[in-house]
Amino acid sequence: MVMEIVCPAGTPASLRAAVTAGAHTVYCGFADETNARNFPGLNFDRAEMREGIGFAHAHGARVLVAINTFPRAGDEALWHRAVADAESCGADAVILADLGLLDHAARHHPGLRRHLSVQAAAANADALNFYAESFGVKRVVLPRVLSVPEIAAINAETAVETEVFVFGGLCVMAEGRCSLSSFATGRSPNMNGVCSPASHVAYHDAGGVLDARLGGYTIHRVGKDEPAPYPTLCKGCFSAGEKTGHLFEDPVSLNAEQLIPQLHKAGVTALKIEGRQRSRSYVAQVVRNFRAAVDALEAGKPLPEGMLARLSEGQAMTTGAYRKTWR
Repeated sequence: MVMEIVCPAGTPASLRAAVTAGAHTVYCGFADETNARNFPGLNFDRAEMREGIGFAHAHGARVLVAINTFPRAGDEALWHRAVADAESCGADAVILADLGLLDHAARHHPGLRRHLSVQAAAANADALNFYAESFGVKRVVLPRVLSVPEIAAINAETAVETEVFVFGGLCVMAEGRCSLSSFATGRSPNMNGVCSPASHVAYHDAGGVLDARLGGYTIHRVGKDEPAPYPTLCKGCFSAGEKTGHLFEDPVSLNAEQLIPQLHKAGVTALKIEGRQRSRSYVAQVVRNFRAAVDALEAGKPLPEGMLARLSEGQAMTTGAYRKTWR
C-alpha cells in the first residue's frame, strides 16, 4: 500500500497548490479558535472550505478538517458547529483531540470519519485502542517523541492507522501540554489555537542591539547585522547558570525523508507535513519532494536525494526523536 502524504493548507491557495503538487490528502481548519493554527490571515471560512473540498475531490485528493483545540466550558457549541459544518462541507474526516468532542462527534455524526489529533498525545497501543473502542477513531497522529522501533511496536498491537510527522517544525513539549506561550501571553496554543501570537510580538532597538520580545519578555537579542528570529519561547535564547543559548530547542526543522522506508516497514499509514502557516510555494515544493519519495518506494527504486535544506528552519535539520541520538 502506498504511504499517504498528508499536507498542510493554511489558505485556499495552499490547498490548491498541495493538491496540484501531488498530495494525497490535505488538512486545514476553520478561521476560528477551533483549530490549533488560529492566526490572522490563515484558515477557511465555510464557503472556502466547501469550495476547497470540492477542488480536492475533483482531483482525487481528500481533505481532513482539524478541530483540534479543547473547547471552553460553556462554549462547546462553537466546536459542535465546526464538526457539523465540516461534515456538511464534505470533509473526509475530522481531526479531534478533546474527549467530550470525540464523544459528541461519535454520537451525533456517526458517519463522519474521526482521527485523533497529535494534541491528544496518545503514544502507546493501549491509548490508541481506547480511542478506537470508545469513539470509533480510525487514525491517530502520533506525537513526535517516538523512535521508529517504538512506532513499529505500537502498530503490532493495534489495528488503528498511524500517521507520523516527517517534515517541519518541532515542539519540545508533549503535544497538547504546552504552557510556555500561555504563561507569556495569556493565549493558549491548545485552547485558543495560537502559539506565540503575533499580536504579542515586539521588536525594540536598544543602541544597535535588537530585542525580540514576546508578551514583554525578551526572547532573543541580536546585533545590528544579525537576523532577528521570530520570538517563539521554546526556541529562545536564555541564560541559565553559566550557559547562554537555546536551552529548550535549537531552531531546526524535522526532516525524516530518508526514514520513509523504515517508517513504511514499521506499519505507518500516512506521512504528515507540518506548516499550515507556510506559503503555498513552500507547500508545493515539500509535497513534490515527498511524493517523489513515496512513489520511488512503491516502484522499488532508490529514494531521490532531498532538496529541502533551504526550506528548513535556520536551514538546519534533524531526525528528531526517530533516532533519539541523545540517548
